[in-house]
Amino acid sequence: MRVTQIVEPLKAEVVVGERMEEQDIEGGYCGDLLSDCIANAKEGSVWVTIQSHPNTVAVAVLVGIPCIVVSNYQEINEETRKRAQKEGVTILRTSLTSYQAVSVLFSLGIPGTKRHG
Repeated sequence: MRVTQIVEPLKAEVVVGERMEEQDIEGGYCGDLLSDCIANAKEGSVWVTIQSHPNTVAVAVLVGIPCIVVSNYQEINEETRKRAQKEGVTILRTSLTSYQAVSVLFSLGIPGTKRHG
């Protein structure tokens, strides 16, 4: 599934999305602790979080996450926007809660990240 296909179902605003047409989503991850995302998210995942600071973009690049969905309509500062644009990471913002956003993504057939073990 392409990132462009989740925008409407999530009722999302595209904050940064120059590469959306070419980005594939293979799974999903939800969490607000950056270290947990590093440890458990998989490359190609869409990441649902309330975090919107520049370090989220750094984590997305490290893991290979093409798209961050910021839930609860959290503000996204200019530094985060610029970093995402530079790194080619799409940022979507939705008024949905993280729970609601994950529910939408799951209904679209996007599987969650499986934990180790």
